[in-house]
Amino acid sequence: MKRALLALALALLAGCGARIPDAAQGLRDSKALIGATSRYDAARFKGPWLVRDSFGDGVAQVALVETTKGPAFQLCTQVGCGDGGTLWLAQKQGQGRYALSRPDGSTRTLWVLWVDEGFRTAVVGNPAGDFGWILDRSASGGADRIAAAREILDFNGYDTDQLRIRQ
Repeated sequence: MKRALLALALALLAGCGARIPDAAQGLRDSKALIGATSRYDAARFKGPWLVRDSFGDGVAQVALVETTKGPAFQLCTQVGCGDGGTLWLAQKQGQGRYALSRPDGSTRTLWVLWVDEGFRTAVVGNPAGDFGWILDRSASGGADRIAAAREILDFNGYDTDQLRIRQ
């Protein structure tokens, strides 16, 4: 019975993942499955998130905000978005998956790979593997959640040895 349940769980996980042929910048193994979390809830995800760990990207804060053109992600280089940040309009592509675009034509995908039950800590990245962040609502604390977030990045094929702590 346990083997049957394990096989079913693995089949379900495989169905939620996506294989992407090329990994950008060597941050993740392109052969590893990657999937967005089914726990994602846009209403609970809204608001500011601090980048606690990253793969060298200059972003310090991420916020899901509402604009006159619909939902958007604001990527800021300073905590508190004092610099105004870069606004990426977000088009929902599925559960926890967004296609982001800027007026200058730049595009990026953003997937929410994991979020804890209290929506205090999250992991975002994308199948291309050109970025990955551990986000948290607070600048400190939650060591157990941050450790779990690192495990999620590892599970999704990211090279966690390249993570940079931003605290």
